[in-house]
Amino acid sequence: MSTPVGDPDPALAAWNDRLRAAVAEELPAAVELRWALHADPRRSGDEADTTAAVVAALGAGEGRQVAGTGRLVRIGTGTGPTVALRAELDGLVVTETTGSPWAATGPVMHACGHDAHLAGLVAVCRAVARVGGPAPLLALLQPREEGAPSGARDVVESGLLAQEQVVAVVAAHVQPQLAAGVVNATPGPVNAATDEFTITVTGHGGHGGYPHTTADPVLALASVVVALQQLVSRRVDPTVGAVLAVTQLDAGSSFNVVPDTARARGGLRVMRETDRTMLLQALTEVAEHTAAAHGCTAVVHSESNEPVLANDPELARATLPWLARAGVEVDDSWRSFGADDFSHYCAEARGLMLFLGVDGGAPDAAGRRPGLHSPRFLPGEDTVARVAEALLAGYLAGAGLLGPVEPPA
Repeated sequence: MSTPVGDPDPALAAWNDRLRAAVAEELPAAVELRWALHADPRRSGDEADTTAAVVAALGAGEGRQVAGTGRLVRIGTGTGPTVALRAELDGLVVTETTGSPWAATGPVMHACGHDAHLAGLVAVCRAVARVGGPAPLLALLQPREEGAPSGARDVVESGLLAQEQVVAVVAAHVQPQLAAGVVNATPGPVNAATDEFTITVTGHGGHGGYPHTTADPVLALASVVVALQQLVSRRVDPTVGAVLAVTQLDAGSSFNVVPDTARARGGLRVMRETDRTMLLQALTEVAEHTAAAHGCTAVVHSESNEPVLANDPELARATLPWLARAGVEVDDSWRSFGADDFSHYCAEARGLMLFLGVDGGAPDAAGRRPGLHSPRFLPGEDTVARVAEALLAGYLAGAGLLGPVEPPA
C-alpha cells in the first residue's frame, strides 16, 4: 500500500477543490442514471439506446460517432492537448438474480460495473462543463468492451483520438478482488495480453474394442493437455507469471467408437510480449510432438485478442497524490491476469486504468460474495462516487502532465 502526499501544484490543488465540490453536487443525478442504465442494459454492438441516454445526461451536444454505437463528446470549448475519460457502454449476456429494485429483467445485465463507470464519468464531465477545468476534456463512450470485434481497437483505428488531440486516456474499473475502499494505480503492466487457441488432433478411428487397430486422438489429446500444464511452470519467470488454460474438449459421439479427431480450446495470458511469442511456439511444438508420439498429428490455430494493458508510469504516479488527498487508501502494486481492451489506448496515448476495490453484493449461503460477471454482482450506491473520485484524480494528473496549469478564475 502507498499513501503519497507531497506538495501538489497550487493551481491544480485549487482545481481539485473546486471540482470535487462540483462533482459532489452532480452525484445524486449520476446515481439515478446508474440505476436507470442498470435496469435497461444492452449487449455488445447494440448499445445505441445506452449511448443516447448517456449523451443526454452529459448535456454537451451529440459529439462524434465512433466504432458504430460509440461516441466522443467534447466537454466545454477547450482545444489543444486533451485528456479523455473512457467508460464502457455494453452489458453481458447474463440473467440478473440480485433482486434489486433496479434489476434488469431480460437476458442482459451490467454484471461488470459498466453502469457505474458511465455514471461516474457523467458526474465528472458535468462538473468540468459547469465550473471549468485545468485541461480540455473528452468523454469517450466505448462500445463492445465485452464482445468482438474490440470497440477500443476500432476507436483507435478510426483516427479520431488523434484528431481530438488526445494525449492521455483514463478509465476506472470496479474490482471485488481488491479490498473495498482501496484504489489501485499501478505503473506498468496491470492486465494480461490474451490469445485463444484451438488444437486439433487427427488420428485413425475405429472400434473401441480393438484399440490396437487405431491411432487414438483422444488419448493423444489428453496427453497434450497434461503436457501443456508444465509450460508456464518451467518456461516463464515465476516472478512474472502467465496463464495457459485448456477450457474446452470435444471428441467422439459414442462410448464404443474411437473418433478420427479430437479438439481442445483454451486461452493464453501473459504480461510480457516475449513470453507470448515463446509460449505460442512452445504450445505448437508440444502439441505436434506429443501427438506424433501417439501416431497422430496435431494442428494448432491461435488468435490474438488484447495486448498487455500497461499503465503509463508517469501518469500512474501523478495520480496517486490526488487519490491520497481525497482520503483514499491507495495501492500501487496490484495486478490481474484479467484483460481489457483499454490496452489498445495505451499504445496510442498515455493510458491509465484505475481499479476500485468494491463489495460485490450480498453473500451466498456459503458466505461468498459475487465477483465480476456473476448474476448476483451489484456494488453499492457509493460506487458511482468512488468511480468519479478516481476519474477526477486521473484527469487532474493528466492535466498536470500536459504543461503549466492556470488556476481557476
